[in-house]
Amino acid sequence: MIIIVKLLCAHILGDFVLQPNSWVKAKESYRLSAYQFYIHVLLHGVLVLLVLWDLSLWPLALTLAVLHGVIDMLKLVVQTDKNKAKWFLADQGLHVISILLVWYFWFNPELNLSYYFSNTALWLLLSSVLFVTWAVAILINVLLANWAKALEDEESESLANAGRYIGILERLMVFVFVLTDHWEAVGFLLAAKSIFRFGDLKESKDRKLTEYILIGTLLSFGIALLCGMLVKWLLAIV
Repeated sequence: MIIIVKLLCAHILGDFVLQPNSWVKAKESYRLSAYQFYIHVLLHGVLVLLVLWDLSLWPLALTLAVLHGVIDMLKLVVQTDKNKAKWFLADQGLHVISILLVWYFWFNPELNLSYYFSNTALWLLLSSVLFVTWAVAILINVLLANWAKALEDEESESLANAGRYIGILERLMVFVFVLTDHWEAVGFLLAAKSIFRFGDLKESKDRKLTEYILIGTLLSFGIALLCGMLVKWLLAIV
């Protein structure tokens, strides 16, 4: 089980943490002509070797890199502005399925979950933190992309990427609070954010902005809470 957790960790690192927005935009604009696409695929293969730390597994790394490239290629060909959110979810689902299938056929494991979940706490926590922070930030941006366009303001004085980093910090804090059984701190954090946001909502008469902020906040807290509870349950049984 430790191997599959490492492979998923490598995927999260390659697709979210180490893939800048400039690469994503270049791939969407130039598709297969973008050199960033091929660097991205190569990076996934390198990350697999790094997390497994075994050069003899280079055929496995190459297989996963090629499959990742094929799935990304499919996404780039069929993705449009209207179906971007759906294809983002489909793309990530296909990546996870491909990793699971390669792991199963490569190592032919006996699916004894109680055995394979032993000694995986560190990798489980690492993967969960990466998901709650970076992956969920991109997920929420993609899901709310259409509404965000309707709220764009060229004269906005907001700091660049401030919303993303605020979301990353709040989800990380919620995740830690859930794991440490400090539920009261989750309530305090939600109340504190509501106080800071009250001025924005009070000054703005735009109902769309209010709804956008509330949906984003509830998504952010909800995903962090669910992930925290799931990881806490998993840690209790390993």
